[in-house]
Amino acid sequence: MKTKQKWPVTWVDARSLALAALLLPALPAQAFETLEITFEGQDNGLETALRRASLLQAAQDDGVQDPFEVFTIARAEYGQLIGTFYEAGFYAPQISVRIDGREAADISPLTPPDTIRRIDLILTAGPAFVFGQTQLGPLAQGTALAEDFAAGRPARSTVIREATSDAVDAWRDQGHAKAQPEDQQITARHPPGALDVAVQIAPGPRLRFGRLRPDGQQRTRPARIVKIAGLPSGEVFSPRDVQRAAERLRRTGTFASVSLREAETANPDGTLDINASVVEAPLRRIGASVEYDTEAGAKLGAFWLHRNLFGGAERFRIEGMVGGLGSGGGLDYRLATEFSRPATFTPDTALNFGVVIETERESDLDAKRVRLDIGLVHRFSDTLTFGGGIGLLLERAAFGPNLQQRRDFKLLLLPLDVTWDRRDNERAPTRGFYTRGEVMPFLGLGGTDSGARAYADLRGYRAFGQDDGVVLAGRAQLGAVFVADLARTPRDLLFYSGGSGSVRGQPFRSLGVTSGNVSSGGQGFAALSAEMRVRATENIGVVAFADAGYVSEGAFSGSSDWHAGAGLGLRYDTVVGPLRIDVGYPVAGTTGSGFQLYLGIGHAF
Repeated sequence: MKTKQKWPVTWVDARSLALAALLLPALPAQAFETLEITFEGQDNGLETALRRASLLQAAQDDGVQDPFEVFTIARAEYGQLIGTFYEAGFYAPQISVRIDGREAADISPLTPPDTIRRIDLILTAGPAFVFGQTQLGPLAQGTALAEDFAAGRPARSTVIREATSDAVDAWRDQGHAKAQPEDQQITARHPPGALDVAVQIAPGPRLRFGRLRPDGQQRTRPARIVKIAGLPSGEVFSPRDVQRAAERLRRTGTFASVSLREAETANPDGTLDINASVVEAPLRRIGASVEYDTEAGAKLGAFWLHRNLFGGAERFRIEGMVGGLGSGGGLDYRLATEFSRPATFTPDTALNFGVVIETERESDLDAKRVRLDIGLVHRFSDTLTFGGGIGLLLERAAFGPNLQQRRDFKLLLLPLDVTWDRRDNERAPTRGFYTRGEVMPFLGLGGTDSGARAYADLRGYRAFGQDDGVVLAGRAQLGAVFVADLARTPRDLLFYSGGSGSVRGQPFRSLGVTSGNVSSGGQGFAALSAEMRVRATENIGVVAFADAGYVSEGAFSGSSDWHAGAGLGLRYDTVVGPLRIDVGYPVAGTTGSGFQLYLGIGHAF
């Protein structure tokens, strides 16, 4: 950059500093007592940025004691702050760092001060520069540079970098993987305060993808890494395809670190190899969970996970749960296993096997069931996922007065689901929406009715206030069972309302239907929930919520009822999600029984 600098600076040779550190005797530790920062200018934003960027201010805040360390920091302050001036468009600043009255740049590193009592940092902004002549090219077809990179606009160095980056990225998006700035001439003309910029871009040849070359793996087969990444070898280079390949590898959970880098040089045939450096995560993982509901009691769970079962990034998980602890009723048990193989048929398709064995004991139900599923999950994009498969459900249930009615259910299931997730954060969303829809036709075997079950879950989030301190969250759930008779529908497919998953403040599964003197879930279900989440401190949030639920005998026909609840909650952010404490109270309906307490990890929705 051709410019007149008005700030004193002396570049310090690193070898001289090292030699000085070896020759100097031990110095007594004494922190500098005073740091005075004086800014001469009219730009309040620039002053704030300079104070935040100051190494000396940070050293004082951190309580740095050693005089030689403070002296070294003071000499580095010039280079630190000049960059901040350039970023704001000021190219003729004056920077003075005085240590007890002496300019830090004039003090030899071989004879640093023994003590430092006062440092004066005097900053003079000088005139603000604007862009004069701006030349950047050649540009790829369709490249749109930022409006700020134009004559007469503030000449911030960040604008130059962003414009150059945009030009290079546009070439790379069209297959020119080795595009880069080749030459630049930047001249600051002090009168009249203009900055002329000329940047030459070298696009390089248009390249195609070559091979993916894995490196760093210990247990995962290289061929599987190539298959999972799904790099489109032979097609025109695209940075987005490189990014998607890395994301596919990360989603498996097998790798703690994934880095895809382009080869330094292209191959003679016009292809470019991509190096995939991976670090494998620990093979196994164990975890536990706890939930508590004043009506349903405590629920304890644990799981064991293997991340790379056969060396192809296959995941195998075993999960166990015991529920109903302390509720005064029977205990519920659940044992589930799941196997998932990524990159089956396509890089974005996973094959899943699952088996669930569980019991369910309620005042009006005692059920034992086994469910087996096999299916495919295909990711169409970062936000859209589709799944489908086939399953088998076996259930033996006792229900009705005194559990006198007994029935065996056998069903062939055809589950289909779609998920559209546009949340900005999965654990603590503040913007966007989440939608999941399920349709599951089922074929009854051995006296069980055939029909279909549908369910939809829609969630939306909107943030307001300073730093998004207030978040409004809403949820709507809708479900129905069609065709099958209520009495010949497996209890696991019916809908209830009440509890942390639907209506807080109402007891767990307290709202169902009664048909033929038999109490059960219904074939129609709807629920609405709303929350206002307010961040009180950096880690603590306060929540106000209101929920309502509806259950009907048929698919929104026949006898029906509804109830509602409302309350307050606290959230405490942790590395695994917010710790949730909710206290709800019934506000409508006949199923309430006083305050309900809910403990868990993660938001209610």
